[in-house]
Amino acid sequence: MTGARFSWSRIGAVLVKEFIQMRRDRLTFAMIVVIPIVQLVLFGYAINNDPKSLPTAVLIEDHSRFSRALIAGLENSGYYKITHTVRTEAEARRLLATGVVTFVVTIPTNFGRDLARGARPSALIQADATDPAATSNAVAALQGLKTTAVRRELSGSLAHLNGGGPAFDIVVHRLYNPEGITAYNIVPGLIGVVLTLSTILMTALALTRETERGTMENLLAMPVQPIEVMLGKIAPYIGIGILQMAIILGAAKLLFAIPILGSVLLLYAVLFLFVAANVCLGYTFSTLARTQMQAMQMTFFFFLPSILLSGFMFPFRGMPEWAQAIGEILPLTHFLRMARGILLKGNGIAEIAPETWPLFAFLFVVGWIAISRYRRTLD
Repeated sequence: MTGARFSWSRIGAVLVKEFIQMRRDRLTFAMIVVIPIVQLVLFGYAINNDPKSLPTAVLIEDHSRFSRALIAGLENSGYYKITHTVRTEAEARRLLATGVVTFVVTIPTNFGRDLARGARPSALIQADATDPAATSNAVAALQGLKTTAVRRELSGSLAHLNGGGPAFDIVVHRLYNPEGITAYNIVPGLIGVVLTLSTILMTALALTRETERGTMENLLAMPVQPIEVMLGKIAPYIGIGILQMAIILGAAKLLFAIPILGSVLLLYAVLFLFVAANVCLGYTFSTLARTQMQAMQMTFFFFLPSILLSGFMFPFRGMPEWAQAIGEILPLTHFLRMARGILLKGNGIAEIAPETWPLFAFLFVVGWIAISRYRRTLD
């Protein structure tokens, strides 16, 4: 009908056809509605660049009223939440290395005596600076505390110490990234983000590609078990993920001089577990989706909260508790903690152990779902 005249009725017929097709593709229609709502909720409620109530450990060697006033001032600022009281510097460093606390406050011996004498003593605050954005506002708040924290205690015979300047100093040690270089925080996270998208997406297309090309029947006719099919499908993508890791890590070292303080072999072991969890999830998507387009939609639907709630783009502890609970389910959250710990802190197996079991649990659950779904397709 090359010479046919323009017809609004034919346009209307095509339009009706498209609406019918959209109605039948419920997953696409749901994505159109759900993704904007998810973005609105996450950006409106979960994202916060000014985290408060950061977990803090205290090492108190002076139990004077001035020390208590300083601790109370830290908590009243809203940025510090005392969660641990430690007795040794080694215990404090362990809490920082594992990420259990963000700050360690050390009040030295004779702090109160020296302050009362006008000697202007110093308190030490050690900060986990692997994510400079998470601690910058809390550190900035310390300037005001030097003049206000013990003001009420400086009365009577000590009144002359009020108004002349800070009665004490606060020395801040920014550990693991003292220069506050953003690349040191971003690049390890970028490794996880790139691997999350690429490995899940590639694996999610594994079975749907077989279906769309008409080769699924040949696969079903083969004398293989569902777990054998899954392992055969995901193994190449695990290898691709490890290769991507080597490329990104080499480029990061060459271009940004990213420090590698821990074991590279341990980092690759962590990477293997992380990639395995991702490719199992992608394979699960491929058993749920009917087309490659649906598999891609599922991938991006998972990828969005992974970026926003894992601590890659925004401080993890700045999010509300419900958002942190969702973030704890995501493999990327735990990989970021382990990768940054190994690269920037020199963490070993003992320090990263608490972050490994959630990945094993995630791998087991999605693997079980994938195998169960594949069995149903064989019936």
